[in-house]
Amino acid sequence: MRRLCDPTDARRMLNPGPVAIVTTAWKGTANAAPIAWCAALSMNPPLVGIVVHPHRHTSDMIRFSDGFAINIPGPSLLKQVAFMGSQSGLTVNKLESAGLETFNPLMIDAPLIEGCLAWIECTLQDVIRTGDHTLFVGNVVKVQADDEAYAQEWLLQSRESSPLTFIGGTHYAVIGERLEAVVQVDEHGALVLETVEERERRQEEDAVASDEAKQEGDEGVIQKRRSEEQEHRTVF
Repeated sequence: MRRLCDPTDARRMLNPGPVAIVTTAWKGTANAAPIAWCAALSMNPPLVGIVVHPHRHTSDMIRFSDGFAINIPGPSLLKQVAFMGSQSGLTVNKLESAGLETFNPLMIDAPLIEGCLAWIECTLQDVIRTGDHTLFVGNVVKVQADDEAYAQEWLLQSRESSPLTFIGGTHYAVIGERLEAVVQVDEHGALVLETVEERERRQEEDAVASDEAKQEGDEGVIQKRRSEEQEHRTVF
């Protein structure tokens, strides 16, 4: 069943995407701020964009320094991300207060954050006002990644090496499953929604679920699933 949502819900629907901790540096002062609105804009040249409110300290730091770094954290930095999002760099050294260590970038001035999964260094390419926010277009000059987390795509081999994503408010998530799309077409060129292998696998899973329901009853199955979900949920 469909329902109408507020137009402002569009921003949340376009999440989750990897949280970006944007770091900047100017006149010996470093700043860090979590940003949820970021995206790739071009492959050649490689351009990325981050969207920041013009009244935020980060906005001024980017303009003054002509560059920024995107640090992509995993779930181990959940509390630090939430903390930095609630503070202003005008009054607090957020990197120190969050207990984060940094290391030197390769081409820009902004520090890079230890413990993240990937790091993107950018020089400032363009500044575009978009409604009540500002789009900062960054020219990507250097990219690094943890080899257990990324190799031309996110590997998702473990929870801790998967990027932290933002859902909304104080809620975050981690991508939990890597899926491969196997596309087949029939003799008319139409998409085959379920291959023979996929149908057999589904039937096996349905049979197992049916046996569990008979042995434990519906309530027992529900309780088991809740226990399994709880085991995979980290308490922060």
